[in-house]
Amino acid sequence: MKLSSIIPAPELHYFTLLLVTGLYTPGRGEITSLDAGNIDDILNSAGVALVNFYADWCRFSQMLHPIFEEASNIVREEYPDATQVVFARVDCDQHSDIAQRYRISKYPTLKLFRNGMMMKREYRGQRSVTAIADFIRQQKVDPIKGIENLEEISTVDRSRRTIIGYFEKKDSDNYRTYEKVANILRDDCVFLAAFGEVSKPERFSGDNIIYKPMGENAPDMVYMGSLTNFDLSYAWTQDKCVPLVREITFENGEELTEEGIPFLILFHQKDDTESLEKFQQEVARQLISEKGSINFLHADCDKFRHPLLHIQKTPADCPVIAIDSFRHMYVFPEFSDLAVPGKLRQFVLDLHSGKLHREFHHGPDPTDSTPGQQEENEVASNPPESSFQKLAPSETRYTILRDRDEL
Repeated sequence: MKLSSIIPAPELHYFTLLLVTGLYTPGRGEITSLDAGNIDDILNSAGVALVNFYADWCRFSQMLHPIFEEASNIVREEYPDATQVVFARVDCDQHSDIAQRYRISKYPTLKLFRNGMMMKREYRGQRSVTAIADFIRQQKVDPIKGIENLEEISTVDRSRRTIIGYFEKKDSDNYRTYEKVANILRDDCVFLAAFGEVSKPERFSGDNIIYKPMGENAPDMVYMGSLTNFDLSYAWTQDKCVPLVREITFENGEELTEEGIPFLILFHQKDDTESLEKFQQEVARQLISEKGSINFLHADCDKFRHPLLHIQKTPADCPVIAIDSFRHMYVFPEFSDLAVPGKLRQFVLDLHSGKLHREFHHGPDPTDSTPGQQEENEVASNPPESSFQKLAPSETRYTILRDRDEL
């Protein structure tokens, strides 16, 4: 593979120049090397930390070294305070315990930390000096928008989840906790804050935080816990900001696939909110106990035409429900069956029990061979190969650790 297919031209030129002149060594930049003795102290004291988990023998790691170091040099000039931004690295061969702790399954992996807490979304952007430096700049932008008057609340975009904090003053423990939570969940919710006289009408019982759900008529929800307790504040806000049924896009497909658990996915037209609401309601009603063993997702039919073709469907057939196990895809018989009590749950349980896969190889189970179920079993016994597995991290970009993939 050509280096130019991995590294943009300016960075490739820079990388080649360092190799030719002999100036490149892994320790060239001021990158903090992490080990079991210092990792917690360094990450906990850093507002933002970008950590490169690598292996010296990995060619992609070797390509990234000079780029990561140069990006670090640029960012350090803009944020000279050593506690604001930290660029660090972990040699995963030397510190396999740390690699296991953070579930590293490919090299190089760039993970973002805030005040010691690992963010769910790692860096998956372009491996260039400019892109990495821009990513850090974006992370330093304040995620909380100030409210100048309460009339602004009436114009809040109800197509997005919104958290609003009302505080007597900005310099307070209440606001600092809110700010920490907002920084962690900045990609999942809109965060607003009002202070002093502006917020006074909403502070009749002291500082408070509310959640405005999506939808014009959805009622506000008030946080009732301690405003200075980070764990409680974060748990409540995460529950509100991260939906049970998430949307899959081409931008987050790699991230979702790498979580390593099957997809239960609703394909629907973008403006078909009714089908989505029904799906969300049934997932919450029937499958809340399966959270963690399967990802509940929805996808735009038009954008994901290819997976639909794999299951012999088109956008005209939407809404369609299917499971992608990362080995095969299985189609839920009919969307209307969503209204049958327990039907969706049984579909998922049949995946976990191996029934869907077993029937694929050996035909319908004897107990399911009744005439009324014959057509349904024929659908389940001939599933196509996984389509979404193709969105997983690419071997042209990472060294994939096969042993982890097989666990």
